[in-house]
Amino acid sequence: MQSKTSREKSSKGSVVVFNSHDRLQLRFRFGGKRRYISLGLSDTPLNRRFAELKAAEIEQDIFKEKFDTTLEKYKSASDRDRIALDSSLKAAKTNLDELWKKYSEFKKPQVSPSTYAKDFQRYRNHIAALPTRSLDEASVIRDWLLGQKTIGTAKRCLTQFKACCKWSIKEGLIEANPFELMTISLPKGIDEESDVNPFSKQERDLIIKTFASDRYYSYYTPYVQFLFFTGCRPSEAIALQWKNITKSAIKFRQAIVMSESGLICKEGLKTQKKRDFPINAEVKEILQKIRPNSAKSDSFIFTSRQGKFLDHHNFSNRAWKSILKKCGIPYRKSYQTRHTFITMCVEAHYNSTAIGRWTGTSGKMIDKHYGATNFANIEPPSLL
Repeated sequence: MQSKTSREKSSKGSVVVFNSHDRLQLRFRFGGKRRYISLGLSDTPLNRRFAELKAAEIEQDIFKEKFDTTLEKYKSASDRDRIALDSSLKAAKTNLDELWKKYSEFKKPQVSPSTYAKDFQRYRNHIAALPTRSLDEASVIRDWLLGQKTIGTAKRCLTQFKACCKWSIKEGLIEANPFELMTISLPKGIDEESDVNPFSKQERDLIIKTFASDRYYSYYTPYVQFLFFTGCRPSEAIALQWKNITKSAIKFRQAIVMSESGLICKEGLKTQKKRDFPINAEVKEILQKIRPNSAKSDSFIFTSRQGKFLDHHNFSNRAWKSILKKCGIPYRKSYQTRHTFITMCVEAHYNSTAIGRWTGTSGKMIDKHYGATNFANIEPPSLL
């Protein structure tokens, strides 16, 4: 039995399933003649599997010399055949892990290498930890997520499972989406975008000073300074090369991201293709101090001690955590360096549109997430 989409010649004794004007047909040779059987079924994955079972039945009858030359036995899908097929499909029902694998392969060319390597693997790990992967037990999956994961993680997992099953329906892999009507509500303010908890100027300066004097992590001092004084994303900072630095601006053009094969440099930024940041006195001094006399234009500015891509994840887990503990400052993610820069610019009354252009976000986002961080220090104007 073969399954084809084009009119290829079938070998003797074999039955070919093929599509003719979106209807499934069987083609084979018997008694020196070519035979055709129209099943009256549209070409869907489910119907094609039925056609393949019917083709296998014909091949078996030919082999056992029980072939029905009238073809009546093979023309229609009887209730008995349908019930038998339904039973066989239920016995081999596709589970969530199998669907996720197919969905991941479909999405792979459509997403960045870092998204595929980190996000899709993360959800694959979540699925592997589930007590069941059966779509018939979707409510068990949801309840387990709520009981074992943070509410934010549970919501993200459920959203991804919905998307996976929605795609699977379109592909004919399943008939219904068991997660479709399930919802998880997040408490107000829990989303990552609103996680703005900047350092004070004193905390910022103490962190930089502690890095500079630390026996193990002083190497990272310029990198930390640069993050605090530009508000750029870490992935943008570690992708900078000396050719991106001019007398008046830093030209952000690329980012270091995680892929299946490790850290790679990709063109473009998170929310835009490129961005220029005007160099001020503080940033100019940071760069001048670390620029080698024989610096090559394509050399990366911030690297690991071994001269490779700086792994910010590793930096955060080791150097950053260690220094904040040494400073006695409550732990906050290193991404707060960006929030700190933006917040200080807002407090200095810089235009939100200008800040957004410097940092690669919108003025609207600046006003929404940073404009309310310093209300305690704002006094109403005198109206006399």
